[in-house]
Amino acid sequence: MNEISDRYPGLGLTQTQHVRLCPEGMPLDTQVTFGPIDVAYETYGRLNDNKDNAILVCHALSGGAHAAGWMEGASQPGWWDNMIGPGKAFDTDKYFVICANVLGGCYGTTGPASIDPETGKPYGLRFPVVTVSDMVNVQARLLDHLGVEELLTVTGGSMGGMLALQWAVSYPKRVRSVIAIATTYRHSPQQIAFNELTRQSIMADPGWNNGDYYGGEGPRLGLAVARMTGHITYLSDKGMELKFGRRLRAREKYGFDFSKEFEVETYLQHQGKSFVNRFDANSMLYLTKALDYFDLSDNHQDLTEAFKGCQDSLFLLVAFSSDWLYPAQQLKDIARAVRRAGGDATYYEINSDYGHDAFLLDYEKQAPLVQSFLHRVATTEIPRQPG
Repeated sequence: MNEISDRYPGLGLTQTQHVRLCPEGMPLDTQVTFGPIDVAYETYGRLNDNKDNAILVCHALSGGAHAAGWMEGASQPGWWDNMIGPGKAFDTDKYFVICANVLGGCYGTTGPASIDPETGKPYGLRFPVVTVSDMVNVQARLLDHLGVEELLTVTGGSMGGMLALQWAVSYPKRVRSVIAIATTYRHSPQQIAFNELTRQSIMADPGWNNGDYYGGEGPRLGLAVARMTGHITYLSDKGMELKFGRRLRAREKYGFDFSKEFEVETYLQHQGKSFVNRFDANSMLYLTKALDYFDLSDNHQDLTEAFKGCQDSLFLLVAFSSDWLYPAQQLKDIARAVRRAGGDATYYEINSDYGHDAFLLDYEKQAPLVQSFLHRVATTEIPRQPG
């Protein structure tokens, strides 16, 4: 191995690409036509001659297009590098893997921090409210640009799983299979409540300035608290007990003050402070609102009816035993609805102490499931309905 491959193992150095789509605008669910839209994306592997080996990976709330490989000088690889690469679950020696930052994001795709061409200033709250369906429609236009008509699979965890499910419902003829992990078909009142707490933490910070904070400090404290709140929901009680317990950080006895005493306090504050350096607060508002609006059963009689057009797609639905943010029952409901609609759904629950974050951390348990499922998809002749 040479110095580069030693320093950047796996896929090695990867590069984010950018494309401008929808120059005339794209209709959104809010009946607004919006555009142009810049999209940041990365690809790994090669599209084969038959163009039937493409996999779309959808990121979670705070993720971006950099799913695998290394950026020059980075201390860690992409957010799902343990699942994407040569010989891994999404084997780039076999598959052409695509990952794009979503509409409304802050990692290169047009969002509230982007420059409004009409004003020459960041959109801020002039950016339109977007939905998961809008995000998927932008991804579909990216695939058109890349010459990909059909996906072998579309996959993701958490918010990424919602996008994957929306793909199946919105574009059933373009999706051979779906791998949805640690996700849901709609937010429960509790899930909406956590997102509202996130938004209120940001908007209560004077630095938010009604969304017009670009060029200044912005709502750093509010965004940090929002991240701390969110991070608690990503962990499990048992996982936190194993990782932190009630250990004190730098003393043997309680100080009877309000300093950071417990290790878990230090951990959460570190997560909050590091997050504000890499994420836009307005994007957090827009993306969490999109998740709260998400409901696959909208405009349908029920969830089963929503999957009526998906009989030709295979589904792998993966939940985690300790995930209390997106409990296993929500994925069980999806599996039941797909089957009632005449589709093929495999449900699997992984025993894990990692909580919701297990979809990022428990890759050794996920990989065999994904590899087996992809082999089945690739070797199954799926009849396509006309139309």
